[in-house]
This record gives sequence, structure tokens and C-alpha cells, in this order.
Amino acid sequence: MNAKMFSSHLRVFQLVVVAMLMGGCATAYYNTLEKFGIEKRDILVSRIDDAQEAQGDAKEQFSSALERYRSVINVDGGDIEEIYDALNGDFERSTSRAEEVRERINEVEEVAEDLFEEWQEEIALYSDANLRRQSQVLYRETQRDYEELSRAMRRAEAKMEPVLTLFQDQVLFLRHNLNARAIGALEAELGSIEKATQSLIEEMERSIAEANEFVASMS
Repeated sequence: MNAKMFSSHLRVFQLVVVAMLMGGCATAYYNTLEKFGIEKRDILVSRIDDAQEAQGDAKEQFSSALERYRSVINVDGGDIEEIYDALNGDFERSTSRAEEVRERINEVEEVAEDLFEEWQEEIALYSDANLRRQSQVLYRETQRDYEELSRAMRRAEAKMEPVLTLFQDQVLFLRHNLNARAIGALEAELGSIEKATQSLIEEMERSIAEANEFVASMS
């Protein structure tokens, strides 16, 4: 079973466990998964895969929204209400994708914090000094790599809000000015939207690359 398929199956299994333990604590959740041989590091990798997938979906949606924006300002005539509906639909889908990215990153950070806390506590339990030192080195390296990934994910997340704000402004303007002159006003903002969207896409690509490297290091 490849890593992506394993992550997908693990995600389904986690949802089943969550449903079983609804209202319970995180400890019970982890303990139940560990009984099936699923450790926190497995959960972390699975959640990073989920966050990576959410970022990929968001990247495609924001790109699609930009293309829609470009297409409507180049329309010669047409139904302005249909143009508004199309842009508003892309804005709403982009907002939904952005929220999913935030949720997935939060889930990653939650299990990462628990994993590193447990790891640090268990280092103190070694009686063999050499093994304790090796575990401490690995802990620090893994934590450093994770912190780089976390920063990359949060940078990409932060880039979403300015783009959403720009799109929201244009959708609202078009909503209250359903006429040909409104389309002309949208054209004036194209450069700003293109720049913000491109910056977002680049940050997402960097974040996805960081995720690939971290997951490979955990394998």
C-alpha cells in the first residue's frame, strides 16, 4: 500500500474512532489508535498529507477564480447578473477551500504538539546514555524540520486572506453595480489580484514541497 493510500485509509479510520469517542479526550483517542498499531507519528504524517491535499485544492480553486475574473472583464456584453453569479460562486468556493486549509493546518499542529511533548518526556526514561543522546538529536532535527514546515504552511495560509479580500470587494461592487461600467472598474483591479494570487500560489507550492520533504524524512 503506497503512502497516499495508507493516509486515506488512516483518515477514514480516525474518523471512525472520533465518532466512537465523541465527547472524549485526546488521550483516549490516541490510546485507541495505538491499540491498532497507529502511533502519533503516523497520525502526523496522515494529517500533513491532508493539509497538503487541501492546499493543492485551494491552489487550483484560486487559480480558477483568477481565470474567471480575467474572462469576465474581457466579455463584450453579456448578462451582468450571470457574470456576478459566476464570480460570487468562485469567491464562495475559494472561501470554503481557505477554511479547509486552516482546519487541516490546525489539526497538524495539534498532533505535532502532542507528539513532541510525548517524545521529550520519553527521552528522560532512557537508562542508556548513548541511546538517550541519539534520541535527543533525532528529536531536535525532527522538531526543526517540522517548525520549518509549520512556518511554510502558515505563510501560505496568511496569503489567502488578502486575495479573498480583493475578490470580495470586487464581488460586492459588482453586486451593487450591475452594469457595463462596473466591469470596467473590475479591470482596473486585475493587476492587484493577479499579483496577490500569484504570490499565494508560490507560497502554497513552497509549502507543499516542504510537506513532501518532511513526510519523506518521517518514512
